Amino acid sequence: MFFDLDTRQLLRTQPNPLTPADISRLRGVRPAGPPPQPATGPVRVQRRASNTGVVMVVGQKVALGRINAGKTVTIEVTDTELTIHTDTGPHTVRRTTDQPVRRIKAHRPRKVATET
Repeated sequence: MFFDLDTRQLLRTQPNPLTPADISRLRGVRPAGPPPQPATGPVRVQRRASNTGVVMVVGQKVALGRINAGKTVTIEVTDTELTIHTDTGPHTVRRTTDQPVRRIKAHRPRKVATET
C-alpha cells in the first residue's frame, strides 16, 4: 500500500509478489497492524531565534524581537496558526503557508573558532 505522506490517504495498492508457497516458508510472520492515523493535535517544534530575534517555521518567518535573540522557542503548528511560546508569554500568529513540518528540533549554535 502507498500512502500520501502529508494527508496519510491511500494512493494505490499493489498485489503481493509472493506465492502461497513462499509465504508458508516465511519465519516470524504476523498480520499487519492498522493503517497509520494522522496526527490529531498541533505539531510541536523547536526553533532557535536568530541574532535579530527571527524564527522560521514551515517556510514562514516570524519576528519575535531582539529580546528573544538566540533563545530556543517552542512553536505549536496547526493548519491555521502558529502559537509561539517564549519567556514573555505565548504569541499567536496566523499561518500564511501550507508547507508541512519537516524539522522538529532547532539547530545547536555554531561554535566560533578562536584564533590564538
